[in-house]
Amino acid sequence: MATKVAIIAANGGLFDAYKVFNIATAAAASDAEVGVFFTFEGLNLIHKQAHHQLPMPAGTEHVAEGFQQGNVPSVPELVAMAQELGVRIIACQMTMDVMNLKEEDFIDGIEVGGAATFIDYAKDANITLSF
Repeated sequence: MATKVAIIAANGGLFDAYKVFNIATAAAASDAEVGVFFTFEGLNLIHKQAHHQLPMPAGTEHVAEGFQQGNVPSVPELVAMAQELGVRIIACQMTMDVMNLKEEDFIDGIEVGGAATFIDYAKDANITLSF
């Protein structure tokens, strides 16, 4: 049986982006089917402008230098990698409606769907994660 990974991204900071996209790209690179449902603050991770300037937790500013020294890809680079690897990116329709956001506010190539869309995807996942 092929591995299927279902991830919920509900938080929108820099560390959250690295958690979500690190796991998603690693799984996809190992031939797993991967879908990520972005909801509430998690929508920042795929927002055209916001994903370029995600906040870091207070007191962790020194980590930015570690990212540079470690040659860690930027969030936009990780998003592009995820898309190239075929990660399914689902933006929560309800949250978009509540926050008055439109599909055009997000990176190209997303799917807009509700919780039922994600549940249908995730119902037979081998691995489920939430960040």
